[in-house]
Amino acid sequence: MRLDRFLSNLPRLNRKDVRLALATGRVQVDGQPVNNPHHEVREFSSIQLDGETLQAAKAARYFMLHKPQGCVSATRDPVHPTVLDLLNEPDKDELHIAGRLDFNTTGLMLITNDGQWSRRLTQPQTKLPKVYYVETEQVIDERYVEKFAEGFYFAFEDLTTQPAQLTLLGPYVARLSIVEGRYHQVKRMFGHFDNKVLRLHRESMGPLLLDPALEPGHYRALHAAEILLV
Repeated sequence: MRLDRFLSNLPRLNRKDVRLALATGRVQVDGQPVNNPHHEVREFSSIQLDGETLQAAKAARYFMLHKPQGCVSATRDPVHPTVLDLLNEPDKDELHIAGRLDFNTTGLMLITNDGQWSRRLTQPQTKLPKVYYVETEQVIDERYVEKFAEGFYFAFEDLTTQPAQLTLLGPYVARLSIVEGRYHQVKRMFGHFDNKVLRLHRESMGPLLLDPALEPGHYRALHAAEILLV
């Protein structure tokens, strides 16, 4: 968010007050005076006006989780365990999920408090591939490969899915790469052929691969190099 917009959102400051505060060097961002109204601030920036803290600095946090079956991709649920229940972290209610998975879908899940980072990872415009291992009830053949590359029309959303890459691994097994995350998208795509998905496991999101050392239900903090990949 632009600094002037952040300041203008404060009830006690109008636009004139904001311009004056910036012009007179009364605003500090991360300990440095800033007079540029277009200066970008984030949820982790420390922002002060006349020495008063308007927003305290906080650390960005990033976690990789191996999601097990029977777990809800939500921060709270009155019935089922959630992925956040698996984390033993302070202030975990400040975290959110970057790319949800269905109740019985397993695999890579990324959890963070960095909204910009998670949007880069999940928005279709960035075209970062999400790769899934898929097992189905019926045989998968070359017709699937052609149709997945062509796209599927979803009447409910009135849209056609972006081209997806399907690689056949066996009669009932495939690896699928998609750049979207529509509601039950993978199951609906295979449902076009009346073929039920029996197992769905996310292996990667963009450049981030599920750590093979992580057992289902376990997690770890991302390394600095992994965070910078997105």
